[in-house]
Amino acid sequence: MNERIIEKLSILADAAKYDASCSSSGGKRKNMDKGLGNAEGMGICHSYTEDGRCVSLLKILLTNHCIFDCAYCVSRKSNDVKRAAFTVEEVVDLTMNFYRRNYIEGLFLSSGIFSSPDYTMERLVRICKKLRTEERFNGYIHLKTIPGASEELIQEAGLYADRLSVNIELPSELSLQALAPEKNYAEILTPMSQIQSKVAANREERELFKKAPQFAPAGQTTQLVVGASPETDHQIIQLTDSLYKGYGLKRVYYSGYVPVSGDQRLPQVVQPPLMREHRLYQSDWLMRFYGFDADEILDPAHPHLDLEIDPKLAWALRHRHVFPVDVNTADYELILRVPGVGMKSAKRIVAARRFAPLTLDHLHKFGVVLRRARYFITCRGMALEKREYDEQTVRRKILYGDGQTRSALVKRQLDLFAPEPTIVTAPDLVSPQLDLFRQAG
Repeated sequence: MNERIIEKLSILADAAKYDASCSSSGGKRKNMDKGLGNAEGMGICHSYTEDGRCVSLLKILLTNHCIFDCAYCVSRKSNDVKRAAFTVEEVVDLTMNFYRRNYIEGLFLSSGIFSSPDYTMERLVRICKKLRTEERFNGYIHLKTIPGASEELIQEAGLYADRLSVNIELPSELSLQALAPEKNYAEILTPMSQIQSKVAANREERELFKKAPQFAPAGQTTQLVVGASPETDHQIIQLTDSLYKGYGLKRVYYSGYVPVSGDQRLPQVVQPPLMREHRLYQSDWLMRFYGFDADEILDPAHPHLDLEIDPKLAWALRHRHVFPVDVNTADYELILRVPGVGMKSAKRIVAARRFAPLTLDHLHKFGVVLRRARYFITCRGMALEKREYDEQTVRRKILYGDGQTRSALVKRQLDLFAPEPTIVTAPDLVSPQLDLFRQAG
């Protein structure tokens, strides 16, 4: 690999690290005859972390040149950064070379907008088409759709990419107008709607014709920046709920605002709001898998997520009248709402209690976190706590334990093999390790 390509890769992989919209897709693309690669639903790894852990998605921009001047974006037109652009052939060659050397399992491709949305989108589509038709590449492809691109290009993109995504950018159109005045919600929501309708139409077509080509089999996603604008968590969750219900999105990704410029329109923060981002993901999970409505997680009276406790525990503390519930008789949906009980644990509880009444030992074996759940359940009609505690006492006991204070916990030496899980924040994604890539040349 020559030095010019390495320099481009360094610039454009680093610029792509701010895009969080890639994860296991669940999409399945079977290998075609004499093809190369396979995208099975076992999960796709996505980038390189700072400590060098191996992941396998080549995540790059086609270019970081951009005609827009979005205040929160590192590639904004007025930002003084190194610029670069790949050609279509260079991206195809990089992808195939890395794939053949088993460095990657797929491609995540986005781009700044140069010249026009259609001009940029046409080149992105050409890359995907060339990979699929000329190189016979069957690995995973996640393609960012450019807002404002024509419907014809979106249609063609969906025939070659496993997943499409359109970034909604900010939680409200008012903030979008303030921080990215060249963009508008109409140009973002229109392709979302087009993708949704094309996915639905393709599903019906494939029921009639099994060999009909797939359209974006892994669906579509979006991403929004958290912390660059004044919206509350309640507003963000309401938006997320409307996107899931109105546009059939597979995932909404939240990206804590990383200060990349000194623009006066932006908040002056020292570091990204990682814990807030984490709580939003937990809330998202509750809506998608635990049966929570957006209005249950937050409301106008409680517009912000509690950063000390997870949103399910926060809901349970606000709704003490619902608890305790008996694990031997309660519905599956109600057991799911008990803090410390996950989906697997709830299913094990419902399956096992058909044969015998459950005991505390059963719950422990099923993976229930009793340190949290004990205040919200009964077992065979007996409460696990002898006393009823008010909301603040339960909160304090769960956070700090019995008879301990925050300072006592802080002083305790951390155990590398502690039996209780510790929440850690994901390391910042960085550009691929160029020393490794030099070996591909």
